[in-house]
Amino acid sequence: MSDPLEIKDWQGCDIDCASCAHKSLGAAGRCEPGHACVQDRYAKRIDRFFAWNRGLANDYLDHPYFEARAVGAKYADVFRLPPLVRDPDETVRMTVALRLPERHLLVLRNDPHREVRIRVASRLNGEDLAPMRHDPDYYVRQIVARRLPPGMLVTMLDDPDPQVRIAVAQRVGTEWLPSLASDPDGDVRLAAAGRMDEWQLAHLMHDADWRVRYEAAARLGASHIAGLTEDPDPEVRRVARQRMGMSGASLI
Repeated sequence: MSDPLEIKDWQGCDIDCASCAHKSLGAAGRCEPGHACVQDRYAKRIDRFFAWNRGLANDYLDHPYFEARAVGAKYADVFRLPPLVRDPDETVRMTVALRLPERHLLVLRNDPHREVRIRVASRLNGEDLAPMRHDPDYYVRQIVARRLPPGMLVTMLDDPDPQVRIAVAQRVGTEWLPSLASDPDGDVRLAAAGRMDEWQLAHLMHDADWRVRYEAAARLGASHIAGLTEDPDPEVRRVARQRMGMSGASLI
């Protein structure tokens, strides 16, 4: 059954099956107007065509219509894809970024389109990924912080975006966690507190964020949490008093 969309080619003209170079495929059930057609303007129909005729994808990598190139790149032989890292359309570059071997992705680390760089950051590793620590897009840097070896995350401790610093706090070496104890964002401090050992966490007993103090009250030893039994937040007081063995009547 055809898709409920008009059947037009990529230039907005009616599709002429009689003049199509692949007209013989119709009789074999390997193409269908409005459903699986390489002439169509809709990527979904082009995709079906190449799914049914994968061997033809190589022939469309230089087609003037970007969707034909992008979908063709999904099915073409990988060794034919390297030139497409310079394709003028980001949709094509996004596709090849998911398929090319890592060594071919280095040129795409500075791609002008963030979606391309997101895909590149999701695939590169180690030294090849490291330059993307300074990407202008916060989400690209967040992916980098989630994937870099922990030893390489030190230079991202002062990233301008708190979501990136949270990702750093979740993976950086524990010896660097005290550096995040004075972070201006409570979510960052909370992420760091969750990984701190007792002596590190003790420095956050009087944090401005009740969630961080709650983490301290729940994990620190009795010698540290005595002061938290009178904390201004009721949940922090409750857990501190509970751990100090105070009676239920005094938890309010």
